[in-house]
Amino acid sequence: MATLVFAGEIIFGLPFHTARFFRPTLLEAFEFTNTQLGDVFAVYGVTAMIAYFPGGMLADRFSARGLLTGSLITTGMGGFYMATYPGTLGMAVLYGYWGVTTILLFWAALIRATREWGGATSQGRAFGILDGGRGIVAALFATLAISVLAGFLPEDAALANNEERRGAFRAVILLYSFAAIGAALLIWILMPPAKHTGDSSQSLFHGAAVVLTRPLVWAQAAVIVCAYCAYKGLDNFSLYAVQVLGMNEVEGAQLSAYGAYIRPVAAVAAGLLADRWSAGKTIGASFIVLLFSYAMLSFALPDGPGLALIYANIFVSFFAVFALRGVYFALLEENKTPAYFTGAATGMVSFVGYTPEIFFAPITGRILDAAPGIVGHQNYFLFLTGVAAIGIVVVAGLLRLQQSRSSSEWPSHPALDAKPTTK
Repeated sequence: MATLVFAGEIIFGLPFHTARFFRPTLLEAFEFTNTQLGDVFAVYGVTAMIAYFPGGMLADRFSARGLLTGSLITTGMGGFYMATYPGTLGMAVLYGYWGVTTILLFWAALIRATREWGGATSQGRAFGILDGGRGIVAALFATLAISVLAGFLPEDAALANNEERRGAFRAVILLYSFAAIGAALLIWILMPPAKHTGDSSQSLFHGAAVVLTRPLVWAQAAVIVCAYCAYKGLDNFSLYAVQVLGMNEVEGAQLSAYGAYIRPVAAVAAGLLADRWSAGKTIGASFIVLLFSYAMLSFALPDGPGLALIYANIFVSFFAVFALRGVYFALLEENKTPAYFTGAATGMVSFVGYTPEIFFAPITGRILDAAPGIVGHQNYFLFLTGVAAIGIVVVAGLLRLQQSRSSSEWPSHPALDAKPTTK
């Protein structure tokens, strides 16, 4: 499980950590606008969306070890190209490539392995540990990367020219590249080549055809859409710190890194609560907290008591977002998804649920560029408030479906459900 946790976060270091923790530096080093960077992320979203469904079917058929290893190596190799500072087109192609390498062979295999580790009674704990552990890895690597960035920049980071900034950020990119390749070696050495539990007598597309007809799968996907928008919302906090709170690039990255340390606490706490209470209700409570937190950030001003209100709600929003991430895949068990459809269901809910990778960054980039400064960021938080409100409505629908017998029943699997008889 520790190996899965480490690999599960490092795989996304290059496409996401570099933009989440170092957004002001990335924008300056690549000479991108928020809109251009958002469009680059949209390319990732398209290729990732295409990869989720077949990735889920592969996870139901093949051992996770080879799938995860190949994904980590190919992702890490892409970082060497990023370190050459390609233009907008080159970065779009790279992010499209990463959309395939981080998802097709990786994502559903990771979720399936975690669900199997958690068993029937500890799904909240299993996914809480996965996301909480990933948070620890993210925070530690962000802290290390910030030290690397600071070490290559002048003592006063605000005085750095773009050549110095590029050299410092290149070191950060290479750090994440080698970490991904190192994680691949750990997976290959430490993870047993477990046999798959799928039924090879069925078509590879059989599971997909079944999960497409399940209302609860669609409801879980809608939950993830809203939750992932909230998660993507954290990407701009370092930019908010620089443009609104008056921090420099290193301090803005540190604020996001401090927030990442909340992730293990929030994810594990939410996981334990989900096992004792309900994953769906825990998700609903998290959306309610986000609704109020984002609403406050949408009008708070960084002066006097307003500054304290801003800092408090930044960290409250971190906690609620990471709580959501910690338990939304625990809904697989709560929705009574059969184990042999885990990969297919994961592919389906991810295909729909992670569509914010396509539309979120382009929308928010335009919101921020349309009104530079505090007004743009307030509009951005107002947009996130609306997303949280939709999330509350979606969870209410999910809970109603769970209570419906016709929605919660799944078709039997003759080959895997059959019990041996004795004479």
